[in-house]
Amino acid sequence: MAYLTALSPAEVSARIRAGKALLVDIREADEVARERIAGSVATPLSMFEAAHLDIRPGHDVVFMCRSGNRTGANCVRLADRIPGEAFVLDGGLDAWKASGLPTLTNAKAPLELMRQVQMTAGGLILVGAALGLLVHPGFWGLSAFVGAGLFMAGATGFCGMARLLAVMPWNRAMRAA
Repeated sequence: MAYLTALSPAEVSARIRAGKALLVDIREADEVARERIAGSVATPLSMFEAAHLDIRPGHDVVFMCRSGNRTGANCVRLADRIPGEAFVLDGGLDAWKASGLPTLTNAKAPLELMRQVQMTAGGLILVGAALGLLVHPGFWGLSAFVGAGLFMAGATGFCGMARLLAVMPWNRAMRAA
């Protein structure tokens, strides 16, 4: 069984500068569109097995995500695709930035889709609770409806709110690019 060896942001940066590492970003396209590390290769975890990794002899393969949790949870799956030792950017993009290392950002890219879902769901629940308290208790049904939708999304893997937000104009422009 293969595992990933953790490297600090400074170690990964040094290996990239020396031209001895391939940094593979396993975050989804909407996350990468907003912020990424220069030279990283976007290979979303959702399409990882079908992706072609351009692994050159003598180059280390370093995987990364935003915080390191997604990479850690999939370490065996990721390492199994790599001949030899594979690495992980310890702490992910968050640790990279905390170390003062540069990223490429696109402030015009929309927020990640899951953050949009969290903000919309949270907002609707707050509005339902406030209207239920201030106007009529029937508005608490809005909070219950959104809560039930979140539960079903977790149980089935289908999130209707994410599908709806994905076709909004601000997200369609990003997907078309």
